[in-house]
Amino acid sequence: MAVLAVAVLVACSSQTDTSQTGTSSGNGTASAALTDADLVIPVADVTDDPTFYPVTVDGESMEVLALRAADGSVRTAFNTCQVCYDSGRGYYQWSGTALVCQNCGNQFAPDQVEVVSGGCNPVPIFDADVSDDGTNITIPLSYLQSAQELFANWKQ
Repeated sequence: MAVLAVAVLVACSSQTDTSQTGTSSGNGTASAALTDADLVIPVADVTDDPTFYPVTVDGESMEVLALRAADGSVRTAFNTCQVCYDSGRGYYQWSGTALVCQNCGNQFAPDQVEVVSGGCNPVPIFDADVSDDGTNITIPLSYLQSAQELFANWKQ
């Protein structure tokens, strides 16, 4: 009887939906890594402190961060530095007040995420690159795939 229940559950989970919801277990890292799917971030889960959403795209480990800025807007970025990304340590960790590049030590204010680009800062994911229905922010798999090269040496 238990084997039948497991078989039914496995069969039900093999649908072809290519979106996956990143669920946050509070501030920090989302509880489950997503693989080869659109990343769906529930707006209600986004707080003032960044949450990091691990994603695997075509075998490449990547990470997206999301946070709520002081103006109430939700900001998203790839957790890799626009300058230091190829160093292997060009990613950010939260210090409690700032995002800190693990390669050069640059401290980046959370309100600058998705606003500042072109320097030592998290690679922004702009509004034009996502869909936001007020409940979820969806980052398409195709857009995640376009950023894979930024993660080729990531956290090595």
